Amino acid sequence: MKSFFCVCLKAYQAGYLGKNACGSGYDFDVFMHRGAGAYICGEETALIESLEGKQGKPRLKPPFPADVGVFGCPTTVANVETVAVAPTICRRGGSWFLGFGRARNSGTKLFNISGHVNTPCTVEEEMSIPLKELIEIHAGGVTGGWDNLLAIIPGGSSTPLIPKQYVFTLLNQFSLLYGTRNSKAHFRAYKWSMLIITRFITGNAQPAEIDMLWELSKQIEGHTICALGDGAAWPVQGLIRHFRPELEERMKKFHEKEAITACN
Repeated sequence: MKSFFCVCLKAYQAGYLGKNACGSGYDFDVFMHRGAGAYICGEETALIESLEGKQGKPRLKPPFPADVGVFGCPTTVANVETVAVAPTICRRGGSWFLGFGRARNSGTKLFNISGHVNTPCTVEEEMSIPLKELIEIHAGGVTGGWDNLLAIIPGGSSTPLIPKQYVFTLLNQFSLLYGTRNSKAHFRAYKWSMLIITRFITGNAQPAEIDMLWELSKQIEGHTICALGDGAAWPVQGLIRHFRPELEERMKKFHEKEAITACN
């Protein structure tokens, strides 16, 4: 925030911002507003609500921000990554930017690679780059080699786990997330999901609870006004779809240990 403020101040002093910005005859001002860091405010209408001094909750759409945004005015909401790349696109042209990636999935993207890799990093790469290539070139490969890999999480906590066998062919594609519904029913579903998953971690659960959790995730998916609700269900579904045997094995070991302890 401090660095951004200093840059803005220099831009005003140089005449790039403010009255008659860059000698264009137009005024261009930049205001900074600090948020409280709520995850939901990554959704554009929740961000607008927060900016207006309200609780950060997504709005029903339509109307869209381009028609009715901040304080009822037409508003364009763009993330920092979009703003950062815009000058280069303007300078080099849209066709240059579209030259990266492939049809319908073109341009560049910032990829944050963390976890069990040799060189965690954030790198700008073209869309559609194979995931294995991205990890090998920029992150130095998987710690302990690819045979040591169980799964990856391709887009943070809102995406399902992907097993190792899919990593070698998977291409990075852009996905759009919105927000979550202000619903007590869905909040309870998220809470129950968390409680069940916590039991899975220790193995203190029954195999029937796996199916229960699957059905619970299906009740969440597709029933919210924004895709962050779906995003709460997808990791659970990915875990069950690809790693059910591992879950059952952990439960089996836990109950075997409990039985031995009880006998002693």
